[in-house]
Amino acid sequence: MLDFGPDLSTGIFSHIDFSNGAVAAVSGGSDSTALLLLLKQHLDKTAPSAKLLAVTIDHGLRQGSADEARAVAKLCAERGIAHRILAWAGEKPSTGLPAAAREARYRLLAGAARAEGIGLIVTGHTSDDQAETVLMRRDRNDAAGDEGRGLAGMAPATLHDWHDWIVRPLLGVRRQALRDFLRRQQVGWAEDPTNADEAFERPRMRATLAGEAGARRMTEALALAAREAGARTRLGDAAGCLVERFASQPAAGLIRLDPALLSVADERAAVYALRILLATSGGMAFPPDQARGEALFGRLKAGFLCATLSRTVVDFRRAGIFLRREMRGLPVAAAMVDAAIWDGRRQITLNDASNALLIAPFGAAAAKRLAVARGETPPSLMRAALAAEPALQQTAERGGPAADWPASQGFVASPVVAPFGRFLPSFDLALARSVAGLIGAAPLPALPWRGHSAG
Repeated sequence: MLDFGPDLSTGIFSHIDFSNGAVAAVSGGSDSTALLLLLKQHLDKTAPSAKLLAVTIDHGLRQGSADEARAVAKLCAERGIAHRILAWAGEKPSTGLPAAAREARYRLLAGAARAEGIGLIVTGHTSDDQAETVLMRRDRNDAAGDEGRGLAGMAPATLHDWHDWIVRPLLGVRRQALRDFLRRQQVGWAEDPTNADEAFERPRMRATLAGEAGARRMTEALALAAREAGARTRLGDAAGCLVERFASQPAAGLIRLDPALLSVADERAAVYALRILLATSGGMAFPPDQARGEALFGRLKAGFLCATLSRTVVDFRRAGIFLRREMRGLPVAAAMVDAAIWDGRRQITLNDASNALLIAPFGAAAAKRLAVARGETPPSLMRAALAAEPALQQTAERGGPAADWPASQGFVASPVVAPFGRFLPSFDLALARSVAGLIGAAPLPALPWRGHSAG
């Protein structure tokens, strides 16, 4: 736990760069309300010109949520804080509701931040939330097939959509300390009844952490999270170094691995690098699990093979180990609007004034007629990789590609680091940066820490 002096906000926020302002996610509960007031206190003292916008997401999932949002608006008006209420509109899913609500929440928060020219979102997750998260993951055995990555818990910062930083400055603060602060400020908060509904997993876990025995369990969970966060960061750093040493991209959509990767001393890092590259090549949001990654690595060590995992063809030849998107399951021709993600692998940027373009896989027939540079990489592999790239439907359907393909496309397809494209925890920054450099993805924005620069 952080040991705060009289000014609670100093230790919480002193390492964060607020020069570009901040969006504070405020539900009206104790944690987010305390976050807002502490942040306002800090900015008033250290950066009075910094823009602060409080945003309340009304998920519309229960009675009373609109009243709670209006209560936050009233508090913000009293404190001179700009505030927005955003509603999660549309039909709600019958299953996976918490995950869908989380997706909607961050999408709406990011939209509000971008509208204000702010690149930083601050949330009120506490050490209580961290302990609950780690214990739920352990009890669910989520981490069993992933060598403990999930036990690192929530990262202090997460990059959302490769654009907006979500920062959690209260991960070292207990909920009780925040409620004590609010009582001293004579500020109340809303109690979400679902937080006590043991039909849900988190309230059940929260109940087990009450009392003296629960306090000991929480301390152990936080210690576990700290250890695993360090281990996960070191693993990612090592895997990133291996990507830089042993991976190259001879053609769009085609990654070559030097077979020397199979004999490095740090096999854990090599397997992790392979898993992330498989997910990147296949456009998958999650890497294949640890067991499958290890099994494939073992098969590669045994000799040449051709296999498929995570929508990625793994082709080990004398020229190297090649990864490319398999043709099965590629998107059908569809209208794509600007900034849309195609096949989990490419972000589409339109070059003309069209509202949408009909885009389909380039296809084997067109790729076969495409001239490719001869070199160490077999031309057949380069064409197979290009066949899975996005193209205008008319280009894919006619007998051969335009002479100036892909310049004539009418759009640009920028690579996306699929497993980190939606949410990138700060634990994995080094690895994500290495993969982005390999495939030519957009560079990572700098961490929002004071004195930190992009690299």
